[in-house]
Amino acid sequence: MSQVTSKKWSVLAVVTLVSFITNLDGTIVIVGLPKLMQGLHIGITTGLWILTSYIITSTLFLLPAGRWSDVIGAKRIFLGGLAIFTVATILCGLAPSGGWLIVFRFVQGTGAALALATATPIIVRTFPSAQLGRALGINSTSWVIGSIVGPVAGGALVSTLGWRSIFFVTVPFAVIGMIGALVVLPGSARQDRQKTDWGGMLTFGLGLVGLLVAMTEGEAWGWGSGRIITLFAVAVILFISFARLEARAPQPLFDLKLLRHRHYTAGLGVTLTYSIGYFATTFLLTIYLQGALHMSPLDAGLMLIPLSAPQLIMGPLGGMIADKAGPARLVILGIILLAIGGLALGNLGTTLRTTAIVIPLLIMSVANGLAWPALTKAVMSSAPREATGSASGMFYTFRNVGMALSLTLALVVAELSVPPAVASKVFLGTAGILSSHLESALVSSNDAGFRVFVGFYLVALLLSLTLLRPHKEH
Repeated sequence: MSQVTSKKWSVLAVVTLVSFITNLDGTIVIVGLPKLMQGLHIGITTGLWILTSYIITSTLFLLPAGRWSDVIGAKRIFLGGLAIFTVATILCGLAPSGGWLIVFRFVQGTGAALALATATPIIVRTFPSAQLGRALGINSTSWVIGSIVGPVAGGALVSTLGWRSIFFVTVPFAVIGMIGALVVLPGSARQDRQKTDWGGMLTFGLGLVGLLVAMTEGEAWGWGSGRIITLFAVAVILFISFARLEARAPQPLFDLKLLRHRHYTAGLGVTLTYSIGYFATTFLLTIYLQGALHMSPLDAGLMLIPLSAPQLIMGPLGGMIADKAGPARLVILGIILLAIGGLALGNLGTTLRTTAIVIPLLIMSVANGLAWPALTKAVMSSAPREATGSASGMFYTFRNVGMALSLTLALVVAELSVPPAVASKVFLGTAGILSSHLESALVSSNDAGFRVFVGFYLVALLLSLTLLRPHKEH
């Protein structure tokens, strides 16, 4: 334990670097998508799949990655995932067509899932409980920095070096991460070899893919169409089959016994609804800034910096406060502030008012910096330490499912007032100048969208009250 303790900050640095790289890839690709579509001569549907394919596989492999880290060892899974991610990123930059790029993005998402699902267990096993919140807070800044750097760097790179550079730029950092992981990450003893729950993995994976495809394509295919209804029905059947398989499996992929821990179950509910509310913010503001206000992708990205920058300080600070005062109250305070910020953003007009955007984003940034590290600690501290891999996989699966649902619901809300083709083009930054009627409709739908997502914050707030009740840490 002393050797691990002496290297704990080096371990945290390596894990945080890799978390930054994998999270950066999402925002930088969004900004580069219009140029990418032009370079590969692909349409909007293929372009959107380049985004969603990464989310689907990075979600799909979180649960088995957490399980494999418990059985094989977190270091081995972390390194394997990072290697897959690095090779796939190179292949993305070399992709000759949109179809091949989607395939490589699927592989890239798989590698990202293996690395991210093991990052939190490595931190939990490395740091004592008194410093765990601080460490998780520092690690949480990785995706904050990614959300700052991604839009700005992506806009600059695609304008000067072309869309392929947005993939190649991350490769050197990934290689540094691999070298650092080999040197400083502690090894872990293998548990008794157990069979992989392939039945659970298949039913959960296919069910999740069916659900995400239905949510992604619902507006394009028609929510009442036979294909969408069939996909939803098949997803429900597969999830029911998954639950039954897991209840009987000797080594289940989804450890249902963890749901017996009241705080862990409540924390998963908070995570899902919190994520649905929060991750739509950037999507809705991108539509508003580029579509209604005609800002360039780079200028729009600069306007979004207030949502991220304060978290560089508030993330570690929030983790330290959670260590001393307990995480539950910070989660509650943060969600209340997020709801206030969301309500303020639901009153934007057709002319740019910088303070009307910046002030709510600053409030939400501070709120997320306080609440997210505290929520992570509350959830992970509620699970037994010997099951941290499985607990982390389930936690981040709920986060990613919430993120996917958030983006889809935001697009659905936007398309209630604006034609689907126009809404998609606005998001991609290729819509051009809208008529005054469409501008007004776009702003109204955005305002309604922010109010809808405040409802998810309220649900998260109610669930978070459960975390106030005392529980035994493991």
